[in-house]
Amino acid sequence: MSGTSLDGIDVAMIVSDGEVVMRRGPSATYAYTLAQQALLRQALDGARGLTARDERPGILAEAEQALTGWHAEAVEKFAEENGISLSSIDIIGFHGQTVLHRPEQRLTVQLGLGEGLAQRLGRPVIYDLRAADVAAGGQGAPLVPVYHRALAAPLAERPAAFLNIGGVANMTWIGADGGLIAFDTGPGNALINDWCQRFAGEALDRDGRLAASGVANERVLARLLSHHYFTLPPPKSLDRNSFDSSAVEGLSPADGAATLTCFTAAAVAASTRLLPALPKLYVVCGGGRLNPVLMHELRELLKAPVIAAENLGLDGDSMEAEAWAYLAIRSLKHLPISFPGTTGVPAPLSGGRLAEP
Repeated sequence: MSGTSLDGIDVAMIVSDGEVVMRRGPSATYAYTLAQQALLRQALDGARGLTARDERPGILAEAEQALTGWHAEAVEKFAEENGISLSSIDIIGFHGQTVLHRPEQRLTVQLGLGEGLAQRLGRPVIYDLRAADVAAGGQGAPLVPVYHRALAAPLAERPAAFLNIGGVANMTWIGADGGLIAFDTGPGNALINDWCQRFAGEALDRDGRLAASGVANERVLARLLSHHYFTLPPPKSLDRNSFDSSAVEGLSPADGAATLTCFTAAAVAASTRLLPALPKLYVVCGGGRLNPVLMHELRELLKAPVIAAENLGLDGDSMEAEAWAYLAIRSLKHLPISFPGTTGVPAPLSGGRLAEP
């Protein structure tokens, strides 16, 4: 179960032994209301000054309590809609809401009361899956690559890459031998969404319409791409607020959206210089795959097939929620969920905390 973005809560069910995915079950997204989004935005602002992962000053305690309740309601609704008995669920993976991510300070903060969720639902919950990795010196993200590798098992094309374009964009590179390299490539939809909210009153650039009506400013784009992050070797990760839209201030709403959309794609393309071999196929999941302007930019810049997850019979919306279920199973079995090539942790490492009802 994933609530990493400000869009809503994704819930998905899988059947797996922590290695092979035997079956992908139903999935659903429960959108946040404007009031819920506003509370989470306040929490993001309130988290900027945190120095310890368990601090919950001011609005953060209220947001964490509310968020846990929203997730419980989402699971209950999901179970009812799909005729699933809660007692049949072996384990629930709970992402929570990331409000601060500073791995260089060995600090990552995800709101979400695992014990409270377990008590409410009467099922065991694995939560706080990033903390052990960050404490060991890893980036704490991305954690989905091991699930990407499981999904890529049938693919003939190698190396292959999975691109997850949510608020932040990340890439998983899967080598011919199953070797993993993963890192955040740069901004995903966050800057575009914030820009559209500000100038168009929309939470996102639906169908890329605003960007399609503008022209990317090459001078501003070059300034954005000069950020030192793009020269850092992987593994590396970003906070949602690591980049901001100040560089596009003064552009028209359309040109700003076009520039930010191009920036997301160009950051992905720049990241391929850090790989040992170029991918022969890119599989895109997350909300970014629904933006035709962004997908066009990716195809132009990457010079390789770029397809949506659905082209492989996968669900690009539910993949992260599925991954959290998969990670919860691996955590329960003490299997590694992060690796030197994905987060920079010194050795393969399991993680997560178990909350029993």
